[in-house]
Amino acid sequence: MGLIKEFKDFAMRGSVIDLAVGVVIGAAFQKIVDSVVKDILMPVLGLLLHGIDFGHLEIPLMGEAKITIGNFINTTIQFIIMAFAVFLLIKGINRLKRLQEEKDAAAEAAAPTEPNTQEKLLTEIRDLLKNR
Repeated sequence: MGLIKEFKDFAMRGSVIDLAVGVVIGAAFQKIVDSVVKDILMPVLGLLLHGIDFGHLEIPLMGEAKITIGNFINTTIQFIIMAFAVFLLIKGINRLKRLQEEKDAAAEAAAPTEPNTQEKLLTEIRDLLKNR
């Protein structure tokens, strides 16, 4: 029974749930990237390269064996686009965090600080000495 409770606590921890959501969103985002590469970028690159379609680009070997270099090129382009999109996303998130931290620091600096106990005692002593 303890093992089941421990697993439930682990699975319901925020970081595990965040990871699961990230994987699902990442898989959906991958479909978008696949479509951008296959349906938009590859035809444009094919036109620029005089009609070469990377998807069907193959290097024949002996017999029926072949290297489908076009699929490799497509996958490499998809990876680069995905990595760049993640880079931009992380860069944006870090910028928002930095702006929030700067805003919090400015608010903290502008707020009047309460004197600590030692400062209060010293002020009282000073005031008593003045009144003598």
